[in-house]
Amino acid sequence: MCEFQESWGGNHEQTVRLLARQGVAYLGADPIRVVDEEMRDVPRDGASMGEVIMRGNNVMAGYYDDPDATDRAFRGGWFHSGDLAVWHPDGYIELRDRAKDIIISGGENISTIEVEQAVASHPAVLECAVVAMPHEQWGERPKAFVVLKPGATVDPAEIIEHVKTRLAKFKAPDVVDIVGSLPKTSTGKIQKYVLREQVWAGRETRIN
Repeated sequence: MCEFQESWGGNHEQTVRLLARQGVAYLGADPIRVVDEEMRDVPRDGASMGEVIMRGNNVMAGYYDDPDATDRAFRGGWFHSGDLAVWHPDGYIELRDRAKDIIISGGENISTIEVEQAVASHPAVLECAVVAMPHEQWGERPKAFVVLKPGATVDPAEIIEHVKTRLAKFKAPDVVDIVGSLPKTSTGKIQKYVLREQVWAGRETRIN
């Protein structure tokens, strides 16, 4: 939960940004951690990304009748969520991506959520989704699918330049597709796997 702190109440923009974090565990739950591949806690600097892990009596005992999946999910005695996050100095975590959605471009990790937030901050953008697309030199690069607000028009290049003013330039999408809608589940969740299948169609592997 993202427990509100009185010290956050000064600046509205800052307060909203802090409240958008995922926060800390409930008092009745074991602490959550953000760890690297060796199960070591990442620095609490708000920048180093790792996987969110957890344990306690509010975490499932395992997958029904599937000991192999349970062993994989609970390696090291902690449940591995598959969520990637940063850990802030105040102990709050902030989710950045799902491990399966992260874009690895030239050895650098790019959070699709971070890029999506930058794209969505453009005044003409209603919603967007970012996925990895193949790239011969860098392996993968971000591609954004964008739905515009009713009546809005914008050149895709303008959106790319907009993102570069908010993030490191290498994180900006190489391509922006303006689309009428995004594929979603019945509950409104964007189906990124559908977009990935479109982008990687015709390739035998998604490791470039």
